[in-house]
Amino acid sequence: MITATNVVKTFDGFKALNNLTCQIPNGCLYGLVGSNGAGKSTFLRLLSGIYKADAGQIEIDGAPVYDMPETKQRIVFIPDELYFLSGANMHRMAKLYASHYNNFSYERYNELTSAFGLNPKAPINTFSKGMKRQAAIILSLSARPDFIFFDETFDGLDPVMRNLVRRVIYSDVSERNATAVISSHSLRELEDTCDQLALLHKGGILFESDVQNLKTSFFKVQIGFTHDYDQSVFDGIEVLNFSKRGSVANVIVRGDRDKVRTLLSAKGPAILDILPLTLEEVFIYEMEALGYAFKDVLV
Repeated sequence: MITATNVVKTFDGFKALNNLTCQIPNGCLYGLVGSNGAGKSTFLRLLSGIYKADAGQIEIDGAPVYDMPETKQRIVFIPDELYFLSGANMHRMAKLYASHYNNFSYERYNELTSAFGLNPKAPINTFSKGMKRQAAIILSLSARPDFIFFDETFDGLDPVMRNLVRRVIYSDVSERNATAVISSHSLRELEDTCDQLALLHKGGILFESDVQNLKTSFFKVQIGFTHDYDQSVFDGIEVLNFSKRGSVANVIVRGDRDKVRTLLSAKGPAILDILPLTLEEVFIYEMEALGYAFKDVLV
């Protein structure tokens, strides 16, 4: 398990992380979403042991990370800005990774290189941006780490490659019980990838939840009656937003869908539809409930 407790990191007076606290269970696909400057990259560098926290504590399975080679053996970090040895091809980079990671698998490396269709003998500096991202993913996953940290994972990848990367990550998480932490400024990018999502803003986690729970416990109700009515028709139901135009109301609700449908059906509506929300819509209403404007947090 990854445990971060009251983590603080400051750069030249700017507090990039401000008492950040979270727990990430093993075998989880954990998404970090937030605007530029929210603290995502800083947090990943702290998890990887590149930075040292100014205050607070980060542990992986109970062990510290910074300046701990045995812990770092279990970690790979794919940063937003990639680095390769000058003039190196993938074979040369594979030797470098194998010299550091005891669990590096050339079988996995060859399998992934073939799946992605890259030429491992070509100089990496001749690769496109997306191909370099693929090369970094291949090399990192070939190390067979227990913890994989991705900063802007899908940047530069076309839709086909994005799907392939997702499948490869799923495979590592499901087959080896690896843990993946994936950052992005795009909520939609993480919606179909992660088990859990955390929204970072100004160095702290504003909101954290299980994705499936978010998708099933929030929904939109469209309801109409032949007589006049107001929000009191929803008494006993948790309403996050209520708007009414004419005889039809659109209501954002949190709760059990079947129970809400049963309660409302008993009131004899002329119209009753229960519709799903996108994850972005869920976050908008959750942020409003916390007193934040969603656009100000993610834009």
